[in-house]
Amino acid sequence: MKIAIASDHAGFDYKEKIISLIKDTGNNPVDFGTNTIDSCDYPDYAYPAAEAVANHIADFGIIICGTGIGMSIVANKVHGVRAANCITPEMARLARQHNNANVLTLGARLISIELAKEIITIFLNTEFEGGRHINRVNKIHDITGC
Repeated sequence: MKIAIASDHAGFDYKEKIISLIKDTGNNPVDFGTNTIDSCDYPDYAYPAAEAVANHIADFGIIICGTGIGMSIVANKVHGVRAANCITPEMARLARQHNNANVLTLGARLISIELAKEIITIFLNTEFEGGRHINRVNKIHDITGC
């Protein structure tokens, strides 16, 4: 699987560790930056990573900032993206099962790297349930245009 990954300065250290996890699990990270801990603007990195998922360049996205909130807001502006900001494994599982989320956002200031790795593993290995959820997910893009 190709996984788009991006962060701002607050998520940079986590991004580097998550890239190793992605490689260790036999997946291919596509790094959209940032490449430093110098202060930067999260939309500059979240948007291109989300576009890669929407354009099928990557199968999933993982984007990290201080809280995951800003990254989530930006990613959800991209048509075809369903970004979920998850701080528990259960949120990650349900985001995939019920919402068919294709981008995971994480808050490096809110969760440990160990918990982040657990959330990522669950997110990447959980299938969309379909069924009653299909119509609901389709409405997301029909109603919002995103």
